[in-house]
Amino acid sequence: MEIEVAVIGAGPVGMAAAAFLHRAGVAVRVFEANPDRVRHSRATTVHPRTLEVLDALPAADGSLAERMVAEGNPVPAAHFATLPNRLSYAGLDTSFPFVLMLPQSVTERLLAGYLAEQGVPVESGWRLAGLAQDEDGVTLLSETGDARRARYVVGADGAHSAVRHSLGVGFPGTPASTMGFLADVRLSRPPARPHNWDLERGSYSVVPLPGGVYRIFGHEPADVGLTPEEAARKQRDLPDEAGLRVLLDRLAGDDFGLTEVLWTSRAGDATRHADRYRVGRVFLAGDAAHVHLPAGGQGLNVGVQDAANLAWKLAAEAAGRAPRRLIDGPQSYDAERRPIAIRLAANTLAQAALMVTFTPGGKALRDLMSDLIGRDGDAAGELRGWLSGLDISYPGNGGLAGQRVPNLPLADHRTLHRALHPDQLTLVTFGAAGSAVPAVRSTAPWHDATAVLVRPDGYAAEAWTSPEPDIAAVLAEWTER
Repeated sequence: MEIEVAVIGAGPVGMAAAAFLHRAGVAVRVFEANPDRVRHSRATTVHPRTLEVLDALPAADGSLAERMVAEGNPVPAAHFATLPNRLSYAGLDTSFPFVLMLPQSVTERLLAGYLAEQGVPVESGWRLAGLAQDEDGVTLLSETGDARRARYVVGADGAHSAVRHSLGVGFPGTPASTMGFLADVRLSRPPARPHNWDLERGSYSVVPLPGGVYRIFGHEPADVGLTPEEAARKQRDLPDEAGLRVLLDRLAGDDFGLTEVLWTSRAGDATRHADRYRVGRVFLAGDAAHVHLPAGGQGLNVGVQDAANLAWKLAAEAAGRAPRRLIDGPQSYDAERRPIAIRLAANTLAQAALMVTFTPGGKALRDLMSDLIGRDGDAAGELRGWLSGLDISYPGNGGLAGQRVPNLPLADHRTLHRALHPDQLTLVTFGAAGSAVPAVRSTAPWHDATAVLVRPDGYAAEAWTSPEPDIAAVLAEWTER
């Protein structure tokens, strides 16, 4: 079969999935409904863990992550619910201790360029009408009647996913009850504070992007407590330049020297996640699997991390060497990533409550949460770990299994991210520990481990603290079918 994996959707998640799959030796093809690439950007934020997984995609000039950093604006702190006190990333154990402000359009351009360099085909203007599965593969039918055949399919085609609808997968959750605004603009005198909240007027944020552009977003009290019908009507009511000036005047008493409006949109708090991430030979990822308020830029990041989790497992399955634990067991894509989406939904709903509860109680709650973040204690650490993606882990058999492994320096002068195998486990040893199994040696400690088996997505499959670990037995468990 010419196509091993067909990826539906050429957004950041779909193209990242294709890049990871290709690097793992899979014949992949991407299909995109839109004939032209969208130039505007809903997402603008890339967090450290996303850059880490993209750092494992090598390029002639380093890695895909390094290309993104070169074009973005690194910021040393992240906001939670636009609270005044922010979460510092400066001390995080990562090669990317910052939030990267990078418009989604640039991220997509860089991903598309990377796929072109790797020879991965992307077909634009190919819109899925339906699909049918059998025991050998999946038949994809376009709206023009063009039929394609693939062994597996990844649906990364957004919140209104045609793949999800074709599968009949449930998408439970809550409809939008608030509908804010967002716009990309040019300003001659931006405000001093990025995030502003007022009990009477509402909230607005002004965040710098590369190229002298500013992202403005916010809510008025009238944007809150809407019925689904009211939210839908407001979503269609996009402010033009004059309307944006009026809106800013109501919120801030100033249009900040607005000189140009590049794009406007609306964003609501509809929160849903698919009840299955896999049906037969078809998988869901990104917005096709989960939608939520775009708070803290988490959607793109969690979606790309979906792709990193899925790709190596699907590559192993396509090659006929995936153990049951990766297909439908405790380390399967659905078992590991669906709980992350459930937690993401709760996280963004909590942020929505903090952002748009324009009441005295809402103000008191914001003050309390901002104070806790400002103290930089356990509460701030928990939020920082979640937003950055660095503290996300998967259930293991105890100890360090399932934990993220940092970008350790290696004795051969590489770092771990660049040494990871794209489709199999990598054994890392520490200190004087040796192994009969091929391994790389770290020159820095990781907790009290003497050896660790690292998955292609950078998480520990197993870790040992004993001086003579039984690595062969564990390797056999991870390859037993």
